Amino acid sequence: MFRRRQRIQYKTLEQIRKMRTAGLVVAEVHQAMRESAGPGVSTAELDRIAEEVIRSCGAVPSFKGYDIGFGPYPASICASVNAQVVHAIPSPDAVLAEGDLLSVDVGAIVDGWHGDAAISIEIGEVDPRVTALREACEASMWAGIRAAATAKRLGGISHAIEHSVEHAGDYGIVTGFGGHGIGTEMHQDPHILNYGRPGEGPKLRPGMALAIEPMLTLGSEETAELADGWTIVTEDGSIAAHTEHTIALCEDGVWVLTAPDGGVEQLGDAAASVARAA
Repeated sequence: MFRRRQRIQYKTLEQIRKMRTAGLVVAEVHQAMRESAGPGVSTAELDRIAEEVIRSCGAVPSFKGYDIGFGPYPASICASVNAQVVHAIPSPDAVLAEGDLLSVDVGAIVDGWHGDAAISIEIGEVDPRVTALREACEASMWAGIRAAATAKRLGGISHAIEHSVEHAGDYGIVTGFGGHGIGTEMHQDPHILNYGRPGEGPKLRPGMALAIEPMLTLGSEETAELADGWTIVTEDGSIAAHTEHTIALCEDGVWVLTAPDGGVEQLGDAAASVARAA
């Protein structure tokens, strides 16, 4: 069997700066989601707010109209609640309640360049196990991002995510989905598993832009697709968390394009000088 050769898009610093502009739009949407999400709020209302933020910044939603064969995606965000892992379509009937865990995935395009990131938000007071799940998911994402600064190959990122999850607790790592390259398209090579061995995969080189996005569950890693062709849920009904940042590999470190501070607080000296200077 022959493996398809991956077509990785390498960016100049000027192109990465354009992606940073898109990434900051995504960060603004996330802040609006944190401020707006709460008991009694529908995911359709959150989608309306998100699109307003995106367009007010002069950007275009990456997700709206995106088509992978099931027809165009009808919204500007994916709003996945509890057992919904990813890609849930916002609805006026999906009303948030105390104790829910909401994952919001959003993308924005500026001058043809994409930013993409996801956060999980606790609605009101949640079960401590849900908080621990969210924190483990975020920690594993940052472990993967830190590994991107030092690893030789893509598998180093995957291994760091898996290692972080294993040390955090007994969580399922969703296997059917993962991170991806990003640039002039939202989804590009390479595909990034959230588990693996450090010496595998393409070499990590400056100019690569990657979306690092672990998805964890409180139960099994097995998932199912709903009839809408988009929504992915846990097979056992367990709660899932999803976090994501878009990063760029620079000559001297990593720039987290969708983090307001460029990732400086989390990465320290591993943050690229262009991020520290911003």
